[in-house]
Amino acid sequence: MANNETDIPGLVTHLFRHESGKLVSVLTKIFGAKNLGLAEDVVQDALLDAIEQWKYKGVPENPAAWLYKVAKYKALNIVNHEKYKRQYSSDAVHLLQSESTAGPGWEQLFSEQQILDDQVRMMFTCCHPSISPDSQVALTLKTLCGFSIPEIAKAFITSEENINKRLVRARQKLREDKIAFDVPAGKDLEPRLGSVLETIYLLFNEGYAASHGDAFIRYELCEEAIRIAGIISSHPLITGKENIYALLSLMLLNASRFKSRQDNDGTIIELDGQNRSLWDKDLIQKGVSFLDRSMTGNSVSRYHILATISAHHCTAAGTETTDWQSILSLYDNLLQIDNSAIVLLNRAVVISRVFTVQKAINELEKIKNDPLIKNYQYYYSTLAEFYLKQKRLPEAGKYFAKAIELSSVQSEKDALQRKLSNCYSAS
Repeated sequence: MANNETDIPGLVTHLFRHESGKLVSVLTKIFGAKNLGLAEDVVQDALLDAIEQWKYKGVPENPAAWLYKVAKYKALNIVNHEKYKRQYSSDAVHLLQSESTAGPGWEQLFSEQQILDDQVRMMFTCCHPSISPDSQVALTLKTLCGFSIPEIAKAFITSEENINKRLVRARQKLREDKIAFDVPAGKDLEPRLGSVLETIYLLFNEGYAASHGDAFIRYELCEEAIRIAGIISSHPLITGKENIYALLSLMLLNASRFKSRQDNDGTIIELDGQNRSLWDKDLIQKGVSFLDRSMTGNSVSRYHILATISAHHCTAAGTETTDWQSILSLYDNLLQIDNSAIVLLNRAVVISRVFTVQKAINELEKIKNDPLIKNYQYYYSTLAEFYLKQKRLPEAGKYFAKAIELSSVQSEKDALQRKLSNCYSAS
């Protein structure tokens, strides 16, 4: 046992974040997807036992192994005592039916490969099409990523009550639709994989440019998104991995620029002002490698196009030598897949580089009434930057003020406020 001076609550929080998703996944294999809540309860009880027992007995040498052992016995007790009240997954329960088989059975269920397989199964279960997209994300973060309800609510600018409702609806769907805890096969795989990748991308984007709070970048969300995508990309039962590789490429390339996106005070640094020597060359190399691997098929997804755009930025010596014309062509191709106002907004930024700022402003005027744009602060901050380049300070100030009103990230609001103040002082 370790000494009692260990930060036990901090250690348990760490275990919850890094081990609970694995435990819940394996226990869901045992109990079945319709008993997901039971799997979560067992893990929660094991963590509470850790807090209580470690206070008096000290922290074990291998806390994670201790947690798994306690969860095992709790699962075994439930299976034996409630076998007439509940219906479990027959494929796994027989391994835990008695003390004589529970030991080797548990080792089999908790082999490294089995844990990875069950995490993939959990991801596909969370992203079943009968579950709404917002509930899919909440369920993934809660069960697989070890996020608490307050953290999920904070990440997506909503109340804890709302997140609870999403989770309740998702678990209800698991029970009512008798959703299997498995990776789909055949013609069912591609659409389900699409939902999984969409959820991972949404998770990464929320971390890459947080929609609220004090931190502009939430690294833990990005790390989880990359981790889950990596697990899925290596799963032997999943075929046609080109889109997974493209998404991994996109996330790795974008993550490579993290260290340069903010200064020591948390101020956001635009691409032009970033110190490219801070970009992570290893991540860029991995991102480009995954992009190459993604090009082996015949289909081109939005992840392929966005990853290629990011690769152009990451491999250029500077903004002046960036191949903006090729990036514009890529955005034109992307519009064939995703003709959304957000894509048109990003395309307008490239138009300002290839042609003129005025032409970019004209493009943004065309989408000003789009519902996606009306409350999107980046639309207004982009317009403000364009007018600032034209030295049209009243217009720039107007749009900076609107962007501040819509932003929920404090560091972002502070940066925009400084630009607004400069507009006032210069005019």
